[in-house]
Amino acid sequence: MQVKEIGEQGLLKILQRFCPPDIIGDDGAVLTTAAEKSLVVTTDVLIDKVHFSEITTSPEDVGWRAAAANLSDLAAMGATPLGITVGLGLPGETSVDWVEKLYQGMTQCLQQYNTPIVGGDIVRSPIISVAITAFGQVAPRLTIRRNQADLEDAIVITGYHGASRGGLELLLNPDLITNLSEDQKLILIKAHQRPKPRLDILPILWEIVDSHSLTNICGMDSSDGLADAILQVCHSSQVGAKIQATQIPLHPGMKPWLTPEQALEYALYGGEDFELLLCLPKPAASELVQKLGNGAAIIGTITNTSGDRDQVLLHDSSKETPDQVLNLSRGFQHFTN
Repeated sequence: MQVKEIGEQGLLKILQRFCPPDIIGDDGAVLTTAAEKSLVVTTDVLIDKVHFSEITTSPEDVGWRAAAANLSDLAAMGATPLGITVGLGLPGETSVDWVEKLYQGMTQCLQQYNTPIVGGDIVRSPIISVAITAFGQVAPRLTIRRNQADLEDAIVITGYHGASRGGLELLLNPDLITNLSEDQKLILIKAHQRPKPRLDILPILWEIVDSHSLTNICGMDSSDGLADAILQVCHSSQVGAKIQATQIPLHPGMKPWLTPEQALEYALYGGEDFELLLCLPKPAASELVQKLGNGAAIIGTITNTSGDRDQVLLHDSSKETPDQVLNLSRGFQHFTN
């Protein structure tokens, strides 16, 4: 059965099953927020052949990734999710089964974080697009922002980077990589198809914020790549950074088939890992890394080296490779690569 056979209203009746009946049905969703909380709103768009393809991503995985991308943005602001709306563009020839599986994947992700689908829109489109707007709430003093990095802050990552890029490579070239076990392959592929937004980090972070009496929290998510996240924070905070290449943890599943240089390239520029990058005073950063474990690490320091604001220097303490200045051109950028 195709979407054009049942029309907009027929499809809506199917998709309304994924939404709370007491919220949908009007021209807008009404979400109650707690007192003394700020509302956080974020939007992310996924386009067929740009963000996903039938070669690498099932409809359930498209749904999961679409939901996870938005929840990751909420986590990056320190916000607890309240709900999402879904804007869906579909060719009429799209199968209804594909759309239902898309929503099943969204729901599988959202249910883990008690987040409902509270509305949306459906339109005819020459290509499949999934536009999600997510709503969350955060106490003003706990809001994470990109422009709050201070000199000598430690730069923390909450987990491994490069695994999603590794999983994509396995999906695109399954016969070229033979020295990995099936379990190792599955871990990397799952990192690409079913990334987890790091909302689980927030309660741990708030405990550390309170115990260290922190007034500013700086950070963002690293879904566009670790190098991109560092550069964005430095630009917003008008500071520089020195990153220690040997302190960036490389995922164990990449070591058997990538050189250290290739694995580092994946970690810096691969993208879609959905970890958080945080800048904190060193005592708080060390405590956070110790509590998180599993790929969390302090990878560098906020600086203002030689007066060069925004400059991010990648330093190799082993001196096997020369220092380099990170830039955005090597990662994915819409319209340029």
